[in-house]
This record gives sequence, structure tokens and C-alpha cells, in this order.
Amino acid sequence: MARAASASGAPSRGARGLARTGAPVALEAEIAATAAAPAVDDAVLEPLRAYVRGHATGAPAHFRDAFLPTAHIEGIRDGAFVSWGQDEYCALFPGRPAPDESTRSRRVDAADVHGGVATAAMTLRHGADTFTDVFLLVRGDGGWRIANKVCHRHPAP
Repeated sequence: MARAASASGAPSRGARGLARTGAPVALEAEIAATAAAPAVDDAVLEPLRAYVRGHATGAPAHFRDAFLPTAHIEGIRDGAFVSWGQDEYCALFPGRPAPDESTRSRRVDAADVHGGVATAAMTLRHGADTFTDVFLLVRGDGGWRIANKVCHRHPAP
């Protein structure tokens, strides 16, 4: 599924059940699964776009648009478990892009909707480091927002 998502620039769903033997999924099966998967509504992706804008600009306001006020951001960073509320997370961003912003990239790898909740996975390449972010999104009166995010930082060797 990664090849199809990468080639199309659009998130795709996992190839659950296609490789029951544990063997790699053939490109043709990946394409078939991607073609058969229902498209994720654009509104579900909007909080993820706000999240990306926050990283790209360094402006915490974008994160406040993306996350519910009660959201938590947790995961492994520099080998240690971290847990931040929205205010603590926003304080990490100085209000301006990173000096190497032009070399950074972010990609939504997968998104899946289950009624009023959704999950999404994103890969972020920031300099020599790669981050894997997994999101839980919820739909409320004001649309979709990120309820929680977990992340893993893969430092450069």
C-alpha cells in the first residue's frame, strides 16, 4: 500500500487480508486494494492539513485548529516516553519555519473512517530524522479534529 500511496500522493487503506501467508503483497494486489477502498472524505483530512501547516510554518495556531483542546500528544522521542497536552506541544514551536523547512516532507500514509471516528498515519521527514505519527480523529459539531496523537521518532543512525 505504501507504493500506491507514495505514487498517488493520497492516503490509502491497509491491504488487510491480502497477504494471509505473511508473504509480501504483490504490486497488482496493492493497486487492486487501493482501487477498491472507499475514498476518505476531504473533511477528515482537514485537521491533518492544519497539523502539516503548523509544522511548515512553526505557528502554534495551526495545531490549535487541528487538535481538540483536550488532546494529548504522546510517544517515544530521543529514547524516552513523552506526554504533552496541547499547550505544552504548542510551546515547542517558535512561530517561524525551521531553518531547513524547504528540505522537510510530510505524507499521510493511511486514513480510515469508522462512523464518527477515524485513524490516520503520517510519515514526517525532518532533516536526518523520520517520525511516524498515528492519529485518532473524532467528528463533532465543528467538524473533524485530532483527539490524540502518538509518535515515534526514528533518529538518524
